Amino acid sequence: MTAILTALGAWNWLIFGLVLMALELLAPGVFLFWLGLAALLVGVFALLLEPGWQAQILLFGLFAAAAVPLWRRMARSGDVEVHASNPFLNRRTDALVGREFTLDKPIEGGVGTVRIDDTVWRVSGPDTPAGSRIRIVAADGVQLTVAVV
Repeated sequence: MTAILTALGAWNWLIFGLVLMALELLAPGVFLFWLGLAALLVGVFALLLEPGWQAQILLFGLFAAAAVPLWRRMARSGDVEVHASNPFLNRRTDALVGREFTLDKPIEGGVGTVRIDDTVWRVSGPDTPAGSRIRIVAADGVQLTVAVV
């Protein structure tokens, strides 16, 4: 085992890093990518300074441990950007509140329908004839509450 460790060189780390990154393609999860990046960094460091095997393993451990918070920060910032650019993602009905539409079918007995884009939505509100302008005032799941404009 000691012979293997003492034989560690820059090219071993570079190949190990590339193998880990290639394995990431087969088993995506972004975990092996960061270990591969740590191995590549150790390989570059070993090319430049030629440290002993102990320093190389220590550097790999440090780079791999530093990659975890870096990855978490990057993943979190990506989520923030997605939510900032599309605040109603996975909450389509919330985006409808306050908008006005024309009633397709009359509201009778408190229930009717309205066509919004390519979807027919069930609405509840006061009895209203078809063709009336309505405003969405609340959304609960797939049920929209309306008021006559």
